Amino acid sequence: MVLAWCFLGIGILISSIAHSVDTAQGTAFAIWLLFLLLLDLILLGFMVGAQFSPTILILIALINPLQTFRTDSMLLFDPQLILLGSTAYVILDHFGQIGYLIWSFAYPFILGTGCAIWGYWLFRRGNLA
Repeated sequence: MVLAWCFLGIGILISSIAHSVDTAQGTAFAIWLLFLLLLDLILLGFMVGAQFSPTILILIALINPLQTFRTDSMLLFDPQLILLGSTAYVILDHFGQIGYLIWSFAYPFILGTGCAIWGYWLFRRGNLA
């Protein structure tokens, strides 16, 4: 439910900014693909191969709402996050299980609410005539 709320807020923001339906749909699709790309193991493999800092990889994983949801759903069924490998140890060391569960619910909710409020503000500020 929280992930749906997040993308609803992002959609409200996009629809307030876009001047046409086609622009809004294209932008929404591009944002969705960006989130999927940041979720993909190929991109993470490329980043590790290019020797990015592990802190940057963890940061990208934590700000992507799809990755946060995916990791949270894994955490509910696999409390030690064995499926994620060494990344899980860094996440659990910084947050702990309860802290990460709170992050994974609070962050998408706050992101969606913030985008919806910003979109509403832009819509109200625009010319409604």
